[in-house]
Amino acid sequence: MRPRVVDWTLYGLAAIAALTGFGAWLVTDQHSRAILTAHAVAGFALLVPLAWKLRRVRLRLVRLKAWDAKTPISALTTIAALAAIGSGAFWTHAQWPTGYPNGMHIHIVAGLALGGLLGAHVLLRFKRPARHDFSGRRDALRWLGMLGFGAALLPAKEALNRALGLPGAQRRFTGSRHAGSDSGNAFPITNWLFDRPTPIDTSRWRLTVRGATARVLSLSDAELARLPQTSLRATLDCTGGWYSTQTWRGISVGALLDQVGVLPSARFVSFVSVTGYRWSLPIAEARAALLATHVGDEPLDHWHGAPLRLVAPGRRGFMWVKWVREVVVLTQPDLGQWVAIFTSGPDAT
Repeated sequence: MRPRVVDWTLYGLAAIAALTGFGAWLVTDQHSRAILTAHAVAGFALLVPLAWKLRRVRLRLVRLKAWDAKTPISALTTIAALAAIGSGAFWTHAQWPTGYPNGMHIHIVAGLALGGLLGAHVLLRFKRPARHDFSGRRDALRWLGMLGFGAALLPAKEALNRALGLPGAQRRFTGSRHAGSDSGNAFPITNWLFDRPTPIDTSRWRLTVRGATARVLSLSDAELARLPQTSLRATLDCTGGWYSTQTWRGISVGALLDQVGVLPSARFVSFVSVTGYRWSLPIAEARAALLATHVGDEPLDHWHGAPLRLVAPGRRGFMWVKWVREVVVLTQPDLGQWVAIFTSGPDAT
C-alpha cells in the first residue's frame, strides 16, 4: 500500500479497537461477544500495517542523525501499539500479573497511550489521502487480508490455551479471570477512584426512593430488614479484570418501585451512593435488579457495599453502585452520571 493509505489504515484500525474496547468496558452480557471479537480482530490486524510502516521507516528510526522533532512521537507510537497488542494477548493467555495493576490495566493504559500518540501523529504528519493513492481491488483485498489475519489468530489463541492448559482457557468471554465465586465476602474488593467512605452508621442511614413517583419512601435499616427478601444469582464482572459469581440476597428494586407508584413518564432509575457516585438503568432493567444486603449467607461487609449495593446482572461491576442511599426515578437519561463517577469521594455524603 502507498504510505498515506498505510497511515490511514493504522488510524482506522486503532479507532475501531478503541471504540470496541470502550464498548466492551460497558457491557458484559452475551451480546457483547461481537464487540469483544471486533476489538481483538482490529487489534491483531493492526500488526500488518504496523509491519509495513516499520519496514518503510526503519532506517530513519535506527539512525539518530535522521531524526527530526516528530520522530520521537513515531517511535513512542510504535512502542505503545506493540505494548497494547502484546499485553492484551498475554493477558488472555497467562492472566498475569494479578492484583493492581494487573495485565488488564497494562493493556488499557497502553491502549490509551496509543490513542493519544496517534492523535499527535495525525496532527504532526497529517496528509490527506488522494484518489491516486488507492489501487482499487488490490487495496480492498489487502484490507480483507488484514481482517482475515486478525480473525484467524483468535481460534489459534484459544486452541493454544486449551492445548497447554493455560490460565486463559478459564477466563470469561470478557477476558476477566475467575476470583472467589460462592465465597461470601471473600471475593476481591475494588474501590472506584476516590470512593473510600468510612463505615456507615446504620442507626442514622436511610434509604430514600423518590423522583417520578406518586409518593416518597424513606426506610431505616430496621424497616428495610422487615421487608420481604429475594435471592438473585448473578456474576460481578469487574473492569479490573476479574469476575465472581455469587448468590445475592436483598430487596427487589421492582418491589420498591411498586410501593412508591412509578409515574407513566418514568424511563430510568438512578442509584445514588453515599459518596455521590451514581449510575442509572432503564426502568424495566432496574425492576429486575436487586439491592443486596447479603452475599451468600453473609451480610455484606463495608468494603463490599454495606448496607446496600446494587446487583445489576449483565452490567459491569463499576455500575453495581455500593453504599446506596437513594433510588431516584427519572424521566430522562442521566448524562451527569458520567461526571459524578469521576468526582465522587468520601466527602460527598
